[in-house]
Amino acid sequence: MAGAALSMNSAKDALNTYVHFRDDGRADTVAVSQSFWEELAAGRQSQLEQGRLLTAFTFSEPWSMWERHPAGEELVMLLSGEVTVVLEVSGQEQPVQLTEPGAYVLVPRNVWHTARTSTPTTMLFLTPGAGTEHRPVL
Repeated sequence: MAGAALSMNSAKDALNTYVHFRDDGRADTVAVSQSFWEELAAGRQSQLEQGRLLTAFTFSEPWSMWERHPAGEELVMLLSGEVTVVLEVSGQEQPVQLTEPGAYVLVPRNVWHTARTSTPTTMLFLTPGAGTEHRPVL
């Protein structure tokens, strides 16, 4: 349930419950559903337009999309596996290898980026606002 206050007496799973850190200093949990990212892209998660969203997910193939965040920098941190985060800067791809848990990259505001891996990889993301833009990887 979006907007639920964080509870200090029970553990949460970052793969199934995201955390929205509001600009006013409060934090709420956001339940993950099959339609979450579609709803976010369609602007149906307006409560997430401000602040930061903490998410985590596991994947084992290269992303099919590039993304960028006009509202600010994004923290991308490796939790397990290994991945190449590819930044597009001035029309050139700049790969950043993340091979150790805890390794991270700060993706600058408005920089297109994608991720490439062929092994099971879990990553943590701290993303500004809901204004993420996407385009397909060609």
